[in-house]
Amino acid sequence: MSKQLESKSKFLSLVLRHKPEEIGLTLDAEGWASVEELIQLSTTKNISLTKEIIQEIVATSEKKRFSIDASGEKIRANQGHSIAVDLKLTRLAPPATLFHGTATRFIPSIQASGLIPGSRQHVHLSAAVTTAVEVGARYGKPAVLKVRASDMHKDGYEFYQSENGVWLTRAVPPPYLEFPDEA
Repeated sequence: MSKQLESKSKFLSLVLRHKPEEIGLTLDAEGWASVEELIQLSTTKNISLTKEIIQEIVATSEKKRFSIDASGEKIRANQGHSIAVDLKLTRLAPPATLFHGTATRFIPSIQASGLIPGSRQHVHLSAAVTTAVEVGARYGKPAVLKVRASDMHKDGYEFYQSENGVWLTRAVPPPYLEFPDEA
């Protein structure tokens, strides 16, 4: 993705996941926004969007952060919201182990409190260690935590998988976590 598209993708993340009010955008209860309204309102921040640019961002994003509905008239973020939306996710049984990437400096806090969503609705987990390493590296020296997801599920914790493959749960208590030896 080009730098220009990456910048516009970050703008979409801001207004579709965190601050639609930044441009006066209206999201419905499931997080969908009108593509036309998004295009019009983006000009208030000197961001030039077209349907074609939005479609290119959705199609070329490695992380598949956004979806466009079947009509092509609405767009939403797939997960990572800090605002209340109901993505209509279906509960799923997770794999035995999932992974969470973080920075080593956060390990003591996580050992004490577990994984909590912070300002977001869910804790994000991945099925691949490589993805967890990439996520952790965004915040500093990466550390990968193993989550005993099947044990959590057996104990009544709910798991969901977003359209882009990210596993979601409300929180992960410390007993279900395995920490790296060097942390």
